[in-house]
Amino acid sequence: MNIDLRWQLLLAAICLALLVSVLGYQAQNVGLCTTRVAASGGQIVEGVVGRPQYLNPLLSYQNPVDAELGDLIFDGLVRYGSDGQPQPDLASSWQVSDDGQTFTFELREGARWHDGRPVTAADVAFTYGLLKDESFPAQESLRELWKSVVISPTTSNQISFVLPQPYGAFIDATTVGILPEHLLGDVAPEDIAGHTYNRAPVGTGPFLVTPGNDWLDAGYLRLAPNPLQWRQGVQVDFLDVRFFEDLPALVAAISGGEIQAVSSVPVEGIGVIGTLDDMRLFSAPAPRYSQVLFNMTDNGSDALSDVAIRQALAMGLDREALIDRAIEGQGLPLEGPYLPQSWAYASGNIQPIAYQPEEAKARLEAGGWTAPEGQNTRQKDGLDLVLRLLLVDEPRFRALAAAAADMWVEIGVGAEIVAATPEEFKVALAEGTFDLAIVDVDPGYDPDLYDFWSQEAIVRGQNYGGWNNRRASEALENARRLTGQEERLPYYEAFQSYFDIDLPALTLYQHVYTYGLSAEVYESDIGRIDSPRDRYDTFGQWFLLFREVASACSEASE
Repeated sequence: MNIDLRWQLLLAAICLALLVSVLGYQAQNVGLCTTRVAASGGQIVEGVVGRPQYLNPLLSYQNPVDAELGDLIFDGLVRYGSDGQPQPDLASSWQVSDDGQTFTFELREGARWHDGRPVTAADVAFTYGLLKDESFPAQESLRELWKSVVISPTTSNQISFVLPQPYGAFIDATTVGILPEHLLGDVAPEDIAGHTYNRAPVGTGPFLVTPGNDWLDAGYLRLAPNPLQWRQGVQVDFLDVRFFEDLPALVAAISGGEIQAVSSVPVEGIGVIGTLDDMRLFSAPAPRYSQVLFNMTDNGSDALSDVAIRQALAMGLDREALIDRAIEGQGLPLEGPYLPQSWAYASGNIQPIAYQPEEAKARLEAGGWTAPEGQNTRQKDGLDLVLRLLLVDEPRFRALAAAAADMWVEIGVGAEIVAATPEEFKVALAEGTFDLAIVDVDPGYDPDLYDFWSQEAIVRGQNYGGWNNRRASEALENARRLTGQEERLPYYEAFQSYFDIDLPALTLYQHVYTYGLSAEVYESDIGRIDSPRDRYDTFGQWFLLFREVASACSEASE
């Protein structure tokens, strides 16, 4: 039997026409609408001023960009939460022996490197063992700590650290990111800093470095969300961190729609970036502060050995005006050596120093520093009261120094501003060739400030001003020999009282961290912004793109 193909095609066409008619009739009666819903894809580009040097948590201490990226790529055993308390990271739990000398950590079950290999206690032992090695370029304070610690992996998922004596701040040392032994174990410690691993590292953190991304040449680092972190999936494919030489280049990229986020908006860029279309700014207190350090050693001005003169200099500064004038209001008033977020902060032990220029003049007069008729600068025994003010040669520090110098002139004190490169600044601090220095302080989450203010730190530490108070030093030493917060707190309260009486430094303000994000990024629930990891904690729900979906129209839309 022969079938005529032409009749079949004609029949199919008639059926198709009838189907379209029926559907068209239904659509007219039901009504179809389109709805925009989130679509996956695209990348968020975050701009940052500066470039990385080492994508390695053991080498990131010298470069803020390295530290920010390391927070996304690596995990430590422990990390600090927004409440300032330690919480599990690669470790699921830990215990401290009754004598406070042995810390035992259990590793999180199922923890894996970005290449799929399991994380073991051997990785932890390898990492902290590097910090003990003299040939590895570790941060000196960490080397001093770890060289006396006995590291003992007891099982593949358990490791113990035995200290020669109790040390309450030891948990802080375990926040350093862990490195993979299977990739670096055969590399000589002295060669790790120059190893290619530092350009394409493998970590365990929430973001992983994508293969083939040569960020040195490309000018950006491409990070992909770690699927083990976001098991429910993500909407955005990549986070690209793009590096800029300076603020104008960053601003130009924002204006050109090239980036959607700004990491750590510089103080001098707040006014410009905040006015750009679609750029939203989020601000929060940062865990850092700025101080004026008084040099009380023989290398400093004799005037600064008198606490009344140090108090006069403090009273001669209108710190709220200083914050407004020099840093565009991007600072929070703060007294003393601890941040309000610290569990050791005792506001009642630090008396606020108000702006009192007349009282400042009276104290200078009582100290023998008088103002000769017709002169602005005070003198004593024929010497002018002119102090060397040391600072890093950057816009923020210059603005602070200029504003402070103007205020001190009003009480008869001159300031010779000495701007230095970062390396020159470190040398001048260590050698004590300054009278006053504007310093940024990152006190850390644990309140142990022994390396900043103890008597020992005058010789082997960062007590650059030479504050020599035996009782304050003993309070810090006693506190670090205990492990419980309740046991340590009374010593830190006593330390703050001694600090308040002697005033070895004047805290100017607590820093404010500002993060910029384009309105083109949707469902971006921003949490704690000064920590990159916490900032991107909700990254799984962020999206950039939409797609249209047909649906039946509701009565309200007809």
